Amino acid sequence: MDLQSDCLFEKIGKQDTPWCSPVKVKYGYASCRSSYGGYYKNVLGTKCNIRCQKGYELHGPQQLVCQSNKRWSGKVLCKQKRCLTLSMPSNGGFKCSDGAYYNSRCIGSNKTPAWISLTFVRQMICRWNYDKADVEPPRIQCPSVKEKIAEPNKLTARIFWDTPEGRDTADGILTDVILKGLPPGSYFSEGDHKIQYTVFDRAENKGTCKFLVKVRVRRCGKLNSPENGYIKCSGDGDNYGATCEFSCIGGYDLQGSPARVCQFNLGWSGTEPSCTPMTINVGVRTAAALLDQFYEKRRLLILSTPTAANFFYRMQLGMLQPAQCGLDLRHITIIELVGIFPAQLGRIGSKLMPPALALQLRLLLQIPHYNFNMVVVDKHGVDKERYPFPATPAELFTLVDSFPLRKDEMKLQGEAGQSCP
Repeated sequence: MDLQSDCLFEKIGKQDTPWCSPVKVKYGYASCRSSYGGYYKNVLGTKCNIRCQKGYELHGPQQLVCQSNKRWSGKVLCKQKRCLTLSMPSNGGFKCSDGAYYNSRCIGSNKTPAWISLTFVRQMICRWNYDKADVEPPRIQCPSVKEKIAEPNKLTARIFWDTPEGRDTADGILTDVILKGLPPGSYFSEGDHKIQYTVFDRAENKGTCKFLVKVRVRRCGKLNSPENGYIKCSGDGDNYGATCEFSCIGGYDLQGSPARVCQFNLGWSGTEPSCTPMTINVGVRTAAALLDQFYEKRRLLILSTPTAANFFYRMQLGMLQPAQCGLDLRHITIIELVGIFPAQLGRIGSKLMPPALALQLRLLLQIPHYNFNMVVVDKHGVDKERYPFPATPAELFTLVDSFPLRKDEMKLQGEAGQSCP
């Protein structure tokens, strides 16, 4: 406040000039002026012009004056404008957004399919404006069918498209856009997927468009495991990019391709594998020469018993029978030494070894003939562990699992672990 205003304020105070309370108009405005200057908007003699917001009308005087009794010369009120109540059409009705108040939008119907849109637009004079009805749905154009081949070794494909934009034929304003289905950029599984877009305009008309997303998986056809062998495939087993690896049970060698890949031309790479009995020369003279044939091939599980009727011998053989959970999955070959000196008889699978060779093997491994024994020998022929009494499955499998594994054996072990209780 400057010096002149300070002096004026002091003069007004000394004269004890009446002041009125500030003017406040709900839904309106007050423009006040005083002979003392712009700062004094509610001192004696101040005049205020009153006006209302759009959609409201003034009730009371258009100008108020601050009187000596410290009161304004009148009361004012801004009330929302109302239109005359619409008469109901015969056999029809209206639906209005805000009754008969300003800016209310009413849509009515009757027996005819035509619709009437009524909007009150004037500020001072209340009247209804009848516009042309908006009955045409908005337009929206979806992309064409989206089709893609699944990625190698997968059953899904990632698909993109531009989100369609709707257009209203009346005022160009859309209220909602709704997507039914996965959004663009998602991974879609094999098959057909329906995508739908729906848009609405302000008159609640809707427009819809649909299209298909197709994911195709190229397949080479399923491969079977070779007889006396196993198969393990990635992906779905026969989809483009899937790899199938083959292995044989103990005592068998793999012939053909150890792995085959499903190619884009729907053919498998490599040649069909087979498992043939492992060639073991039992005509050697020494037990060391026999064991040398297993170097870098198999681990040996040697069972020794005085007679095939031995209860523990039969129990251990029964324990090793289940193919999916047995030791053959771990590339272990079983050698049986049955009989008492001098009539020892060695057997590898269905092949018999000379009694002299069986005796050398028994002596080399120091297996006594008077009781059942089990010896685990690694691929180098090194005696890893021996069991003077029948071993339990847990003991035997735990021991075998402690041996170093090759990569292919690790895969087989994992597969066996998943299928075994």
